[in-house]
Amino acid sequence: MKISFHGAARGVTGSCHLIECGGRRVLIDCGLYQGGRELQEENAEDFGFDPSQIDVLLLTHAHLDHCGRIPLLSKRGFRGEIVTTAASRELARLVLMDSAHLQEEEARYQARRWARRGRGRRKPAEPLYSVLDTLASTEHFGRTASYGHPIEVVPGVVATFHDAGHILGSAFICLELREGKSRRTVLFSGDLGGEDRPFLRGAAWPPEADVVVMETTYGDRLHQKLGPSVEELYRVVNDTFQRGGNVIVPTFALERAQELLFFIREGVESGKLPGSIQVFLDSPMAISATQIYERHPECFDQDIARLFGHGKDPFTVPGLHFTKETADSIALNRFSGGAVILAGSGMCTGGRVRHHLRHNLGRRQSSVIFVGFAAIGTLARKIIDGAREVRIFGESVKVHAAIHTINGFSAHADQAALLAWLAHAGRPEQVFLVHGEEHAMRGIKDHIEVAEVSMPVLHQRFDL
Repeated sequence: MKISFHGAARGVTGSCHLIECGGRRVLIDCGLYQGGRELQEENAEDFGFDPSQIDVLLLTHAHLDHCGRIPLLSKRGFRGEIVTTAASRELARLVLMDSAHLQEEEARYQARRWARRGRGRRKPAEPLYSVLDTLASTEHFGRTASYGHPIEVVPGVVATFHDAGHILGSAFICLELREGKSRRTVLFSGDLGGEDRPFLRGAAWPPEADVVVMETTYGDRLHQKLGPSVEELYRVVNDTFQRGGNVIVPTFALERAQELLFFIREGVESGKLPGSIQVFLDSPMAISATQIYERHPECFDQDIARLFGHGKDPFTVPGLHFTKETADSIALNRFSGGAVILAGSGMCTGGRVRHHLRHNLGRRQSSVIFVGFAAIGTLARKIIDGAREVRIFGESVKVHAAIHTINGFSAHADQAALLAWLAHAGRPEQVFLVHGEEHAMRGIKDHIEVAEVSMPVLHQRFDL
């Protein structure tokens, strides 16, 4: 039995881990690297294994950094089965199609620029995969996993999905491995949700395990509590409106967009936000994701499920506008103030938010609120780290808007929550730290009291 790490190794994105047991190969996640150009180029490199030899892929959840290279895996020879929860299956198809569309669009844009500039310059790369590649890859989705119900995914490997409380349909996965007389239990955390989430259930406690592979996105810090974070959101919105500006929120389409709509609705109903507020969800993917959320009340906690049962949609805000069409998005530029614009992507690496940043970053009346993780090298991280000038669409844009980071909205567990979850896994012999920057891994490593704690590097392989 062996385990190897082919992504999110001393980095936050690109989760991809391989189990070899009894001649079978089981992949857990196949995510996209996100960040600077270097990471983008890594996406096109070899996986570190032969895709055609993978028997089954277990998907923890539908965020791009966990599922985003599935079409490339299929394109390069994967012919196995993808197993995940019902909600993750729907969301992953949405996310992957959006990713393919954006890649094709960016490739066409770069090709036009290259043609204008003439020879002597490096020809732009082709997209990693196309819409057609993506459609072909979704044919591999097979059995649906339900929380707490074991599935023998290949002979000798039984997988049980448990609620991770991160986004709709997210799971951590317990693998029971059998090879000859050897038995091992390996736990993959995927991404674990934080405490006090507004509508999803919290992460379940894990069973005891021999080996744990654990995310460490926020392994070196504690989050601000959710209540004060919500109040800070309301305060920033009200202060910005008083200055006559707009509030731009770079938003992840899955979970964060729905969570913000939920709290804005509560703010309006409680009188903490003006009843005349204009809210724009300017992300076709987030709009579609919200509709998928509404189809899966089985993933919500009891209070929210009860709202749905009484015909009340917790994501519907008075003054909410969906802007699916590009023309509608462009029309938002006419708002000089009084608007909250939620637009993707959360790290500002693509999507419509870059247009809104270009029009609002230079305005002292406006505010930008970051409510999620921003990887090194991303536009979001540069702004958060205090850049006074950034480049957007090849143009230099000065940063005069008020910049706010509210980390209490994070969908990731903080250090305390990670350690509490790990404590329920008994006393594992090995713990592998993944999906985190190195300082975050080191920040939690000293708090883990087990026989061996490892921080694997890319393509490193271990015996189990």
